[in-house]
Amino acid sequence: MNVVIVESPAKAKTINKYLGHDYTVLASFGHVRDLPAKDGSVRPTEDFAMDWEVDADAKKRIADIAKACKGAHRLYLATDPDREGEAISWHVLQILNEKKALKGVEVGRITFNEITKSAVTSAIKAPRMLDQELIDAYLARRALDYLVGFTLSPVLWRKLPGARSAGRVQSVALRLICDRELEIERFKTQEYWSVLGHFAAGDGSGFDARLTHLDGKKLDKFDINSADKAESAKAAIERRDFHVEAVESKPGFRNPAPPFTTSTLQQEAARKLGFSAQRTMQLAQRLYEGIDVDGETVGLITYMRTDGVSMANEAIHAARGLIDSRYGKAYVPDAPRMYKTKAKNAQEAHEAIRPTDFARHPDKLRRLDPDQQRLYELIWKRALASQMASARVERTTVDVTSRDAQVVLRATGSVVLFDGFLTLYQEGEDDRARDDEDGGRLPKLTKGEGLRRGPVTIAQHFTEPPPRYSEASLVKKLEELGIGRPSTYASILTTLRDRAYVTMEKNRFIPEDKGRLVTAFLESFFTKYVEYGFTANLEEQLDDVSAGKLGWKDVLRAFWTDFIAAIDGTKELKISDVIEALDQLLGPHLFPEGEDGKDPRVCPSCGNGRLSLKLGKFGAFIGCSNYPECRFTRQFGVGGDDAQKNAIGEDGIKILGEDPASGEKITLRSGRFGPYVQQGEGEKPKRASLPKDMTPDAVDLDKAIALLSLPRDIGAHPESGKVIQAGIGRYGPYILCDGRYVNLPTSEEAFTIGLNRAVSLLAEPPKRGKRAAAEPLKAFGDHPEDGKPVNIMDGRFGPYVSWNGIYATLPKGNDPQAVTLEEALALLAAKAAKGGGKKKAAPKKAAPKKAAAAEGETAPAKKAPARKPAAKKPAAKKPAAKAKKAG
Repeated sequence: MNVVIVESPAKAKTINKYLGHDYTVLASFGHVRDLPAKDGSVRPTEDFAMDWEVDADAKKRIADIAKACKGAHRLYLATDPDREGEAISWHVLQILNEKKALKGVEVGRITFNEITKSAVTSAIKAPRMLDQELIDAYLARRALDYLVGFTLSPVLWRKLPGARSAGRVQSVALRLICDRELEIERFKTQEYWSVLGHFAAGDGSGFDARLTHLDGKKLDKFDINSADKAESAKAAIERRDFHVEAVESKPGFRNPAPPFTTSTLQQEAARKLGFSAQRTMQLAQRLYEGIDVDGETVGLITYMRTDGVSMANEAIHAARGLIDSRYGKAYVPDAPRMYKTKAKNAQEAHEAIRPTDFARHPDKLRRLDPDQQRLYELIWKRALASQMASARVERTTVDVTSRDAQVVLRATGSVVLFDGFLTLYQEGEDDRARDDEDGGRLPKLTKGEGLRRGPVTIAQHFTEPPPRYSEASLVKKLEELGIGRPSTYASILTTLRDRAYVTMEKNRFIPEDKGRLVTAFLESFFTKYVEYGFTANLEEQLDDVSAGKLGWKDVLRAFWTDFIAAIDGTKELKISDVIEALDQLLGPHLFPEGEDGKDPRVCPSCGNGRLSLKLGKFGAFIGCSNYPECRFTRQFGVGGDDAQKNAIGEDGIKILGEDPASGEKITLRSGRFGPYVQQGEGEKPKRASLPKDMTPDAVDLDKAIALLSLPRDIGAHPESGKVIQAGIGRYGPYILCDGRYVNLPTSEEAFTIGLNRAVSLLAEPPKRGKRAAAEPLKAFGDHPEDGKPVNIMDGRFGPYVSWNGIYATLPKGNDPQAVTLEEALALLAAKAAKGGGKKKAAPKKAAPKKAAAAEGETAPAKKAPARKPAAKKPAAKKPAAKAKKAG
């Protein structure tokens, strides 16, 4: 008997069908151990000794693997063919050796770039030893990410309230987003005008030409920057006759792009399919591991974590054969195309992403879900087009000149003479930009030919700031700079969103205030470690480790010496120093100059105080220097958030009217913790914060009075007689009756819900977790054993699989819609084996948080505050309780 270890149950199922009964294929479910999330897991003072801890969920799986190895002839470590895959195999082997489970068992490492029967059986015949250089590169990266996270993040917590964490690559990606936002804020719009003339040739065919020279001088983009100048240029054209001064036609070629790498797949899937990087990788993982096609489970694409752009010779020949049969010999280039990546720090050990069989056309794969099919079609077309003939085009430029040579207009056109690869595939961004620059086909024109002038049109334009980063453009920028690795980009971008450092609006990254604060802090006090060049250079060193050119501990020593010195330099740093540095760095963002020329830092309330950045218990805000005499505050952000400023006013107060019952003024105000409404004045006026789904400009007098009247009585419960109330609390809108809370979907319901609906909601059984979904996120149907439903539900701590009283949490980052029934059953089985059911549930022990495995992000564990010894007094219990509450 032989044992084969892979990462996922789906991959295990596919390979097991290929190998037969003599092989037992088991899944490790990814990494089986990691650095414990506590200080001291990596010890620089002990030559970077590292402690490892087996994951609680992995202990049962390791036990199953060890049991299977007893009496086995061979153990094949068949994890993914990259650095992480090599590391997983190394961890499994280390643990099995510690358990002494490999006595008399031959161990071999096998890899395959595609999960097909031929690839797997060929790999079995050629095992090798573990690649120690790849393992060393993994150890170096893991240690670096741990040291940065566990050393730098506590500094953030102490010096910058509200900050969550910092990461080696995560922080640099965040800086890119913040720097782009600064560019947008500093951008000055410029006006310019275009002048377009329409002309007709002798045969009557017409074309448009753009003004390029006026009064014998070449025009720059902003030379015509007003309506008067545009009208003057238009008049100059209208009073002249024109002829063709020059005609130039140049043949050209458009070459196909290479097959996908990880990053180009993420970019193109975002542009064409609207997929996030994380969604793209989840779908690609399923296509790689295997899909049921005509009763056979087969891997449809090659390994999807790669920055290589080449394809295997047999794949190239298969592609050329298919092109010949489907499109004709004209579409097959004379020689196979060979590609070499231009990306910085690229490692080309693997093939590009391609179909495992070009004959498997996307239209034939009916059993794929729609998203899987769309992604497979994208990969299939890109890979096939990469071996097709170039498109032949002709670009024509025509200069139209006045008889006195004082006015010149230019027309450009492009025509495709042979479509080549364009008949199958056109890249999303580059070709569109090229087509926008070139017009269509121009008429046949000859030098000296007279032209009939038609209407002249002018158009106003304004320059636009650079666009915010999308996932595609940010991944492209990170790759260009040589920062991070394509396989980690999805987790980095997800981490930025999870930390609430950025938000997405129209698929573009917008930095949140806390993200800008963290970036400003790191730029001020850890400048070197968020520099693009430094991070890229560190990536090069790590690549040298994987190539065997550099020792991994040498890299760690060089990094740690400077890094710990920078950390030590902040020990005496005062909060006031941090505030001053951030206030200076973020000044242009927080206090932009207005068109009126007034000082943007003058307090709008007292008139003589200075506004500056303040740091409080709950984060940053803007406050007046005359505090406590002047208590003006506003939220951290540009001008205190433009929408809020417009709704509330420059002084932070907007009068909505008078309360009809008391006659007191009702005002809308901007506060330290956001906008709120207030009734009256005095030391303790009645106030109510605006709920999250209500904007300041939507608040009128009636809405303000309604907010101030909460909580309101809906009526008495018909059975218990207890009063039912509706209100808006810390966790959103709710109804309350006899101590039981039920969440409402919107804040509007807190004002409008009636007695019948309230009683109906209270009659529903309590839902576990906060705002648990009433309907499944995904329903699989009945369990194959007992016929009871298997569903994916949305829980308080994330999505989970539910069946017959057993609840198995989905691994972090897994898309519920991408989970298959087989994977769901495997999770349920693992949970049931641990006693995870209603009847067998045992008291849960507090589990230590995992250090995030994503490159560039480590989430440090907070230390528990030291407990003071209780005072030995008879009435010590109450003071002790107060001390605990205060702590």
